Amino acid sequence: MTALPTRRPVRRFFRVLFPLVAVLVAFGLGVLWPTLHRPALRLDQDSVYPGARARASWNEADGGVIDVRPDTGQAHTLLVLYPGGLVRPQAYQWIGTALAPLGVETVIVRFPLDLAVLGTGRADAVIRRYGAGKTVYLAGHSLGGAMAAQYVSGHAGQVAGLILMGAYPAGNVSLASQTGLRVLDLMGEHDEVAKKAAVQDGLTRLPAQTRLVTVRGSVHSFFGRYGPQAGDGTPTVTHAQAEAQIVAELSAFLAGP
Repeated sequence: MTALPTRRPVRRFFRVLFPLVAVLVAFGLGVLWPTLHRPALRLDQDSVYPGARARASWNEADGGVIDVRPDTGQAHTLLVLYPGGLVRPQAYQWIGTALAPLGVETVIVRFPLDLAVLGTGRADAVIRRYGAGKTVYLAGHSLGGAMAAQYVSGHAGQVAGLILMGAYPAGNVSLASQTGLRVLDLMGEHDEVAKKAAVQDGLTRLPAQTRLVTVRGSVHSFFGRYGPQAGDGTPTVTHAQAEAQIVAELSAFLAGP
């Protein structure tokens, strides 16, 4: 009579496998947790800009936006802003505050998991809801800038201008033929995330009249208020000094040619 195979090797295998699987699952959750668990969205927590006042509100419609309006008077310009990858939208509320006295309404879009690549077309609904009677511009920082460029590439004539902050169009996206599109391209002098060579290469896919401006002493994270960023360069100016130049460039650009 043939003896049945022993089950001990199988049991031993599973005793080894289960702890390994548990470690891998724990590691995966640890890596993904910062992406899946987004920090709370809080208005007005870090949005003050010297000499500027604005009214900010949260609107859950169309996926959720921060709407920053002039404190007094009506807005004549709409700036739709796409945040950088994994950056909460409130990190850019300071830009809306700074521009509000100029008659600019800034609408900062919230994306699923704070990734603009998951909602590139969000500008459609925002422009319909907030753009009536206004000159419309689209802006984006980092990944948000790349997705803003992608949106504009498929919506010629939808916006008057595009603002890239530490960003450049993806290699398969070209706006070079949109000769009527005004583009402001802001590059941090010490940005090691959107590096100078990549930004300059991106110019070949933008209209010839694009204005490239170096924000002196600045780094990638200085376009928002979300703290230092891994892999970024070392700034040689204060955050406030960089913001002052950013606001000056944005103000001049939005004022018109």
